[in-house]
Amino acid sequence: MKLQHYLGGLEGLGPVSTETRIFVDVWETRIFGIHTAMMALSPQLPLPETPSTFKTIWTWADLRKGAESLNPFDYFKFRYYEKWLGGISGYFVDNGYITAEELDALTEEYYNEPSKPLPGAGDEAIDQRVVQYLVEGDSPKRDVAVTFEFKVGDTVAIRNVPTVEHTRLPGFLRNKFGTIETVYDGAYTYLCDTGPDGVGAAMPVYCVRFEPSDLWPDNAERNFSLYADLYAHYVEAPEAAEASKAA
Repeated sequence: MKLQHYLGGLEGLGPVSTETRIFVDVWETRIFGIHTAMMALSPQLPLPETPSTFKTIWTWADLRKGAESLNPFDYFKFRYYEKWLGGISGYFVDNGYITAEELDALTEEYYNEPSKPLPGAGDEAIDQRVVQYLVEGDSPKRDVAVTFEFKVGDTVAIRNVPTVEHTRLPGFLRNKFGTIETVYDGAYTYLCDTGPDGVGAAMPVYCVRFEPSDLWPDNAERNFSLYADLYAHYVEAPEAAEASKAA
C-alpha cells in the first residue's frame, strides 16, 4: 500500500498548507477544465454523441490512479494540480492520443515561447454535452438488491485488502475495529473496478465510527470520534478477522 494513504497519525511531515484558494495559478483552471471535459466525453455515459475524438473512459478514479502512481516522494513534492497534470498527461500517452516525444516537444515549444496562443476549441455539441454532464452528474447509486450484513451499533473489523492501483480504504483504518453508525440505503458502486482491492459491483456502504485512542494509542485528543464511509468489502465481522489471523 502506498505511503500517501498511511498519513493518518504520522508526525514530522512538515507544516500543513492552509491555502484556501481553489486555483492558485491560471493554468490550474485549464487543467480542471480538461479533466471535466474528459469525464463528460467518456463514451460510457448516456449523453448525446459529439464529434470529439476522445473515445476512452476517464473518471475521478483514473485521475487518482495517475496521481497515486507517482513515487511517494514525488507525490509529496508536487502541488495539487501538478499531480493532476501528471496523471492526465500519462493517460493521454498510455492511450495513444499523443506520444511522450510529441508531448516533450510541445512542452519545450511553449517553454521557449510562453506567449504562443493555445489551440482553439469551441464545438457547440461538445460544449453542450459537458454542460449537461455538469448539471446531471453521475450518481454511484444503483437500483439493485443487496444484503446488509451489519446494522447500526454492530462492532466491525476493517480488512487489510491487497491494493494494486487504487483504494478507497485509508491505510490507518486497516486491521482496526469500529462501530456501525449509519447503514446507507441502497447499493453503491465506484468509478472503476479496484481489482483485488475488492470494489467492483454495487454493494452496501456503511458509515463506521472509530475512536482515535484506538487508532493512535497514547497519541490522540480526547472527546471526539472519527467517521469513515466504507464499502462493504472493507468491513467484516470481528470473528472473521480473528479467524483470518489464526489461519
